[in-house]
Amino acid sequence: MKNNKKKIIIVAIILLIQTIVFVVAGIQKSYLHMDEALSIALTHYDKLYIQDNEDFFNTWHNSEYYKDYMTINEEEKNNFKPVYENQKNDVHPPLYYLLLRIAENFNIGSFSKWPAIILNIIIYLFTTIFMYLIIKKLLTGFSHYKEKSAILALVSGLIMSSINNVIYIRMYALANMCIVITTYLHLRLLDKGEKNNMLLFAIGLIALIGSLTHYYYLIYLAILAIMFVVKYIKDKNYKALVKYICTMILAGIVSVAIFPYSIQHIFFGYRGQGVIDNLIDIPKFIVGIGQYLLVINEYTFNMTLFLLIIFILGIIIYKKSKKIKLVDINNRYVKYIAIPTFAYFILIAISAPWKDLRYMMPVCNLIFIIVIYFLILLLNNITKEKTLNKIVLLIFVLMSIMPTVSSYILSLATGKATKIEPQAMYSDKKDIVEMTKNELSSLPALYIMNSGNERFLDDILLFMNIDESYIALDIECSEEKIKEIFLDKDTSNGVIVFINDIQDNEAILNTIKKALNLENVTHLERLNSGEVYLVK
Repeated sequence: MKNNKKKIIIVAIILLIQTIVFVVAGIQKSYLHMDEALSIALTHYDKLYIQDNEDFFNTWHNSEYYKDYMTINEEEKNNFKPVYENQKNDVHPPLYYLLLRIAENFNIGSFSKWPAIILNIIIYLFTTIFMYLIIKKLLTGFSHYKEKSAILALVSGLIMSSINNVIYIRMYALANMCIVITTYLHLRLLDKGEKNNMLLFAIGLIALIGSLTHYYYLIYLAILAIMFVVKYIKDKNYKALVKYICTMILAGIVSVAIFPYSIQHIFFGYRGQGVIDNLIDIPKFIVGIGQYLLVINEYTFNMTLFLLIIFILGIIIYKKSKKIKLVDINNRYVKYIAIPTFAYFILIAISAPWKDLRYMMPVCNLIFIIVIYFLILLLNNITKEKTLNKIVLLIFVLMSIMPTVSSYILSLATGKATKIEPQAMYSDKKDIVEMTKNELSSLPALYIMNSGNERFLDDILLFMNIDESYIALDIECSEEKIKEIFLDKDTSNGVIVFINDIQDNEAILNTIKKALNLENVTHLERLNSGEVYLVK
C-alpha cells in the first residue's frame, strides 16, 4: 500500500511539473501555422478553406469575417456535422477534430488557442503515464528502477519535441498517445497467458482510436502486429494467433464502418498516392534519413544526438578493445519497442511529403528512451551505479543548456539573433501580432497575393486583428488599380502591405507609394510565406 502511494505521488509530481512547463510554453505561443488554423476551422466551418468562399478575394472584409472562420458561434455550437464532412473532403480521419470541437465548445463566440492546448496537455498526461510504465518494464532489474523510470519519463515529456507536440494544434499528440499506449499494451501481452481477453479488447480499442486519429499510426501498428504474428507462429501458439488476428481485423472493420472514406484517403487520395510514390523513390532514401536525423537531433535530443552517438561509439570501441561484453542484460521487451520505432522512422523519413518534425512527433518519446536505455546498458557493466547516474544526469543537464548554447553559436555565425525552441511557439512573431492588435489595427491592409504561393491561413491571425483588409489575388499592380482598391479608404496614416513570395516587392511598394501619395516603407516582419510592410 505504501509503495502504491509513493508511486502515485511520484507520477503526480511528474505530471504537475510537466503541465506547468506546457502552460508556460502555451503562454509564449504567439502565432499559428496554417494547418493549426485549419484544425480549428474544420471543426465547425462549412468549407475546408476560407478562400473557398466566393466573396473572399478582391473585396474588402472586416476582422469579423476572418473571426467567423476561426470561432464557433451560438448557432453552430450544437452542429457537429462539419467535423465529419470536412474530414471526408480532407486527408485525415476525424477523431482528433471531434475532441477539438468538444474543447472549442467551451469557448463559444471568441477565438482562443487555449482549448486546443489544454486538450493536448490532457492527452500528454496519459502519454507520460504510459511512458513511465514502459520505462519501468525496461529498467526492471536495475536498482531504484522506479525512481529512474520516473526521471526518464519526466525528461521525455520535457524535450522540445514533446513541448512542440502539445502546443501544436494538430492530431500528432493524440497519435503519439495511441502509439505509446499500443506499445505498453503489447508489452503486457508478452506477460499474459491465455487469459488475456480484456487486454486484447484494450489493444483493439486503441487500434481503433489510433486509426481514426492519423493514418501514420497504422505504420507503427502494422510492424508491431507482424512481430506478434511471427512470435505466435514460432511458438506454435495458434490459439493466441487467431485471437490476436481477429482483434486486429475487428478493429479495422469497425474503423472503416465509422469512417469508410479512409480507404479513399489511403489508397486513392493525393496524400496517400504521394506516400506510395515516395516509398518507391529509392534516391530519396539517404536524403530523407539525413534530414530527419537533423530534425531528431534538434527537437528530440536538444542538439545533443551526435554527441551521444560519438560517446556511444567510444564506449563500444573501449569495450571491444578490453574484450568486455557489450551488454549484460537481455531484455525481451526492447525489440518490441525498438523495431517498430525504427521502422516507423525509416518509412516516414522516406515517405513524408515534407521533412517536418510533426510527422516524427508520434515516436519522438520512444526514440529518446531507446537511445538513453541503450546508453545505460552500455555503461552498466563498466561503471558503478553512482557513476552511471552522474553520467546520465550530466547528459540531461547538457540537453537542457544545448539549445541556448547552439542559439548563441548560430547567432555569432549568421550575425542574426537565432533562438532554438519548439517550432510551434513562434515567439519571433509576437511583435507583429501585438502591433496588429494595437497601433496598426485601424490601418487598412492590402495583401498582394500570387496564386502560385498562396498560404493565407498562415497569416489569418493577423487579419483577425485588423479592422479592414483586402486580399488581392493575381492582380496587375498598377497605380490605377491601387487607387481603385483604396477608393474611399483613409490612408493618411499609412497602409499595411502583405506580399507573398516570388514577387517584385520593391516595384509593388513603389507603385503603392505613388498611388497613395505615401513616402516611407518600413519592413515589419518576415512571415512564413511572405513579408509585411508599413507604408506611410
